Formats: sequence, C-alpha cells, structure tokens
Amino acid sequence: MREDGRIKAFLKRKNVVISAKRYGIDALGAMAQGLFCSLLIGTILNTIGNQFHVGFLTAQLITINGVGYTIGGMASFMSGAAMAVAIGYALQAPPLVLFSLATVGYACNALGQAGGPLAVLFVAIIAAEAGKMVSKETKIDILVTPIVTTLVGIGAAWVIAPPIGSAANAFGQLIMRATDLQPFLMGILVSVLVGVALTLPISSAAICSVLGLTGLAGGAAVAGCCAQMVGFAVMSFRENGWGGLVSQGLGTSMLQMPNIVKNPRIWIAPTLASAVTGPVATCIFRLQMNGDAINSGMGTCGLCGQLGVWTGWVSPSAAALANGASAINPTAFDWAGLILISFVLPAILAPAFNQICRRLGWVKDGDLKLS
Repeated sequence: MREDGRIKAFLKRKNVVISAKRYGIDALGAMAQGLFCSLLIGTILNTIGNQFHVGFLTAQLITINGVGYTIGGMASFMSGAAMAVAIGYALQAPPLVLFSLATVGYACNALGQAGGPLAVLFVAIIAAEAGKMVSKETKIDILVTPIVTTLVGIGAAWVIAPPIGSAANAFGQLIMRATDLQPFLMGILVSVLVGVALTLPISSAAICSVLGLTGLAGGAAVAGCCAQMVGFAVMSFRENGWGGLVSQGLGTSMLQMPNIVKNPRIWIAPTLASAVTGPVATCIFRLQMNGDAINSGMGTCGLCGQLGVWTGWVSPSAAALANGASAINPTAFDWAGLILISFVLPAILAPAFNQICRRLGWVKDGDLKLS
C-alpha cells in the first residue's frame, strides 16, 4: 500500500492524470484542432488555389524526395506533427516534451498510414506521459527529456502504429461498405451517432478522421452534424437570438451540453432531425463527402462540412480516390441536396420536433438558454 501511495504521489506531482476525460475528451479534441490547422487548412488552400488559379497557392515551393509541395501541401504534410503537439498541449506537457512530440507525431502518422490519426492519438499520449515523468528529474534535463520522449514515442509508433492504423482503416472501410449496401439503415445510424458525438464534449471530427469516413458514410455524417448544429441554433433562437444562432450554427452545438445535462429531452428534436436527414442524404441525394475525412465530422462549423463536400466534388482526397471516388462537375441537384441537408431541413425539422416536445411538456421556455 505504501508503494502504491508513492506511485500515486509521483504521478500527481508529474501531472499524469490517467482518466477518460484527459485522454478521451481533452486529447481527442486537441488532436482534431491540430488536424484542422494542418491537413484541413492545407486542403482548403490547395482547393482555393486550384479552382481560382491563385498563383502563390499553386506554386511548388519546396521539393522533398522528388515531390513538390505547395503552401497547402506543406501544411498537410505536417499533420502528424501538428496532432502530436496539440495532444501534448492538452496533456499540459512541459516545453521540452511538447517540442519533441513534433518528431514523434510525424513518424507515427507515416507509420500508421491511412489510420495514422488514431495511431498518433495513442502514441502521442504514451510519449507525452513518459516525457513528463522524466522532465526535470535530472541535471541534464535538456538532454534526457527530449531523448526519452523521442525514443519512447518512435518506439511505440514502430510497434503499434501499423496495427492500430490498419484496424482503424478496416473499421472505417466496414462502415463505408455497409452504408453503400444499406444506405437507409446506415444513413440513420451514422448520421445519429456522429451528430451525437459532435454535441458531446468529444470530437466528431477526430472520430471521422480516425475512421477515414468518406463517400456516402461521410455524407451521412455531415448530415447528422448539421442537424445538431443548425437544429439547436434555430430551435433556440427565441431564447438566444442572433448571437446564439451564429455561435451554435457556425460554431458548435456543444454549447448546449449544460442544458442537456439539466434536461436531456431537449436533445430529442435535433437527434430525430438527424435520423431523417441521414437517409435523405444517402438514399435521395446520394450525398458523398470525398474531401478529407475530418470534414465529415465538422458539420456547419466554419462551413467546413460544406467546403469538404465541394472539395470532394472537384478534387477528391487521396483516401476517397482509393475508395473509388472521382472528380465530378456538380449539378443543380447536387447543390440543392447539399443546401437542403446542411441548412434547410435541419432548420425546419428540429424546431418542428421541438414543438411537439413542448406540447408534451418535455421542453419548457428557458431550457435552451445559453449561459
């Protein structure tokens, strides 16, 4: 017991908190931000450059191993490093640990290949916590901490990144194949689950990226996220006004979590809306999200879900191409589907379902008021 007490005291002193919140919420959310600031931003810059013929965005500035990279290409190239550093930041890693994670993340993302983001999540946590344990424990900390963080991280990446990456990729492929075969049922399932994940204090964007959700499954995920964000924004308009409309509709429906904890029934309306828009996306409009998979879990946040769909139309991501996607010239029907699923249907369905909940006495005035 005395030994256990010493271990607990040591972990507390080193700020190593082994908990679902620290690893499953804080680290996962930070990883999505790192991915957003690298891969997603890089994709957006490349798409803008190619579609609008912006010279400085299409120019290849550097060449690595015979491959030329644009500004956007360089941003995407560093996604592994960005994710790992973001995770280290969420784990409150000291500077020498944080800076060493750039190398770890880059190596891990490369070794994990298609399932790299999930591998980076695990490996960056292991490396960061190992680095924190040795940080400032010796007089040569400037050598020991970076060496331990780098060796532990790359060693873990070498061992576990390939199988983790393969497992994540296989599960994502299973979801996408199932959605292709059963678009109605899987449209409901994917839309509801990813939409719920978006509103919970976890990262739906990271989950979609980890699973590599593109194609019809990606379209269903976009539908579910939009139903939650636009649904909550519109149905709470009389309580929160224009500020609430923008903060939820273009920001995040996660702002409603304190209200959901007080009255879970307020979640019924946007969730039912996602159960409708998901199969509408997969069965009627055949909406596919073939941009980078992180966009599938972004919804209307900064309009990233819609930018991802557009990017997938004109320049599908490598993952989408590997799954058989190809560039298309979107028709008026495609655009109508995107607008209806992203904005119009959630804005109609969620308030309608919420009105029923109000008449049943499940939702009352003030239940959706943001603090």
